[in-house]
Amino acid sequence: MRIALNARILQAPRTGIGQYVAELVNALRSEREVEVTLFNGWGWSSALPEAAMPGYSRLTPLLRQIPGAYQARRWLEQKRFDQGRAQNIDLYHEPSLWPLHFDGPTVITLHDLTHLHFPAAQPPARVKEIERRLEAGVAQSQRILTDSQAIADEAQAYFGLPAERFVVAPLGVAERFYPREPEAIKSVLKAHAVEAREYFLCVGTLEPRKNLNLALQAHALLPESLRQRFPLLIVGMAGWQPSQFSDQLRRGLASGHVCLLGYLADEHVAQLLAGARALVFPSLYEGFGLPVLEAMASGTPVILSRTSAMPEVAGAAGNYIEPDNADSLRDAMSRLIDDQVHWQVCQEAGLQQARRFSWKRCAQATAGAYRQALGG
Repeated sequence: MRIALNARILQAPRTGIGQYVAELVNALRSEREVEVTLFNGWGWSSALPEAAMPGYSRLTPLLRQIPGAYQARRWLEQKRFDQGRAQNIDLYHEPSLWPLHFDGPTVITLHDLTHLHFPAAQPPARVKEIERRLEAGVAQSQRILTDSQAIADEAQAYFGLPAERFVVAPLGVAERFYPREPEAIKSVLKAHAVEAREYFLCVGTLEPRKNLNLALQAHALLPESLRQRFPLLIVGMAGWQPSQFSDQLRRGLASGHVCLLGYLADEHVAQLLAGARALVFPSLYEGFGLPVLEAMASGTPVILSRTSAMPEVAGAAGNYIEPDNADSLRDAMSRLIDDQVHWQVCQEAGLQQARRFSWKRCAQATAGAYRQALGG
């Protein structure tokens, strides 16, 4: 099967979907019947590009201000994509929301329906473009991959499609996420002035859906001595209109008990996850929740909301809280500080739960969707 996969998102810093594309492509190379060629928006390649860091493009903020910029870029990408027809493509896989036009079998990955629930989390022009194109893209696709059953069920109901059009392919864990001894991560911890297992960690783009305010509020409710001993570290890029977090963040940063680390290299994040007391992940809505899985695989307990797809990922290993209750989050954090037996139970349960997921299994399910779309 000769697959054209749209990998343009890899030109940006790798957040959730970018990590998905990179890991899936690597895992698909072990599927003997699958041959993947990557479209990068301008041309074609068989090799993954190096991960970009923030600031990779100074044009992106400008493009958001230009009327019709998304449509113009889309037109150019379609023209470039059409030039790849000579490669005798059997199937086109679009891993991010809406596909380019292709007159052969198409598979898309629908990670979530965030644009319906949290349209303010993305630039208005992008939301408008999603609304304009997504339904047609779904109709164009023979199979629709989702990261979780929760999103498959939601999308099936929203689009009014039969269940057999959907294939659930849960995400996996990259090799860099595993338990590490404090000595192995001491340089990274020292750089942020923390000790192993003596800080809480939030990972994710700074946007309303991630519910960062709840994490800040709950941490502020801890006794001052605990806030000083167990600071809250926040890793992630600023999202669309992050200014709404400014007041809350300013108070936390001024106290010295909250550290905003910004976007970090993958290995740096993996080491911080392995050293945290717990991952704090009170997100309001997720199509999967990859940091939850990565934390569990790193031997770190997770505190998370019981919403959307997250219970599918954490299972019985999760410390669940209500996403609008700062007291419940504070209590979960306190227990993981005070109750070492509970912490160890959560750690072991998380390691066992994480073993259920792998990129190999994701690739196998994805290859199965390709076969179905091709009529095999």
